[in-house]
Amino acid sequence: MGFDLRARLAERRAQHRYRTPPLMHSSCGRTAVADGREFLNFCSNDYLGLAGDPRIVAAFRDAADQWGVGSGASHLVCGHQSPHQALEEALAEHCGRKRALLFSNGYMANLGAVTALVSRGDAVFQDRLNHASLLDAGQLSGARSRRFAHNQADALASLLARSDAARKLVITDGVFSMDGDEAPLAAYLAACEAHDAWLMVDDAHGFGVLDGAGRGSLWHQGVQDRVPVYMGTLGKALGTAGAFVAGSDELIETLIQFARTYVYTTAMPAAVAAATLVSLDIVRREAWRREKLTALVQRFRRGAAELGYALMDSKTPIQPLLVGGDADALALSRRLRDDGLLISAIRPPTVPEGQARLRITFSAAHEEADVDRLLAALQQASDG
Repeated sequence: MGFDLRARLAERRAQHRYRTPPLMHSSCGRTAVADGREFLNFCSNDYLGLAGDPRIVAAFRDAADQWGVGSGASHLVCGHQSPHQALEEALAEHCGRKRALLFSNGYMANLGAVTALVSRGDAVFQDRLNHASLLDAGQLSGARSRRFAHNQADALASLLARSDAARKLVITDGVFSMDGDEAPLAAYLAACEAHDAWLMVDDAHGFGVLDGAGRGSLWHQGVQDRVPVYMGTLGKALGTAGAFVAGSDELIETLIQFARTYVYTTAMPAAVAAATLVSLDIVRREAWRREKLTALVQRFRRGAAELGYALMDSKTPIQPLLVGGDADALALSRRLRDDGLLISAIRPPTVPEGQARLRITFSAAHEEADVDRLLAALQQASDG
């Protein structure tokens, strides 16, 4: 039979699931120039509007002059430079942890952490809607993988009670990237503590956004002292790039020794770490960004509900508009694009069958008039 790539691609096209990256001609921000046209951008993860902040850009530029544009080696060879160390210490302090460890991106942080912590004979328990990187990490670890119904702590507790694995690792997103809702962390921790399991939280979409100081889901839900493994990313709310895992001395030393995606890859450029230090300081001090973001989300939800659109249970900047059919979601995305609004249609396998949607994301860079323009376009679309 061989590799019949054409047939596989043709099948994806026929399912209305063929994906093509838009060609961007501008930096990430409130507006975007894609394929030669300017749009209002409602599909980036730049939640606090920091990706183009001139203070962060200046810090990156200054650090590049001093440190160059590449680290030149992995952390353990000679790539761990002073800005990396300073950022790790600042992240640990911000998250209330003993230490933090930088990774090149969130995918590598999840793969590295999970495969360093569990292996054959162990068990991994994951929310059914966890990010692909977490699911892949569980499979690659060699541990026995079990998935439980989304946000159902009772289902998790039942699985844990039946497991005789040597080590049990429960993994969840803090904020789910396609639904925008939050995991019930206190209930998960109760199940973990009753059955001698550890909890790992991927807070890619909560870090920087949730809690008054932007410390993320753990602080937002009041469980900051009970979660052993915390992962956050820097390329979303903080506007730069990379990721980190924070925890105890023993956890970080374990990752340094056994996380292959840390050991065997070149460190992020020091200029990125230096820029992120400035970004983290802004996140801490400028609470108005989170306050504005919350107000924009509330304005959108009120307006969309009045228009009769099906909203999901999300109070975060991720506001999915559930459509259902793949072709219908694509059609709505194209209709809004014609109106100058850039919003991606998300289809299976990224989301479950029959749950295609528009993933609308908000930024503190947006204005109330932008939300109103989006609502007006949605009203026109619903009117046909």
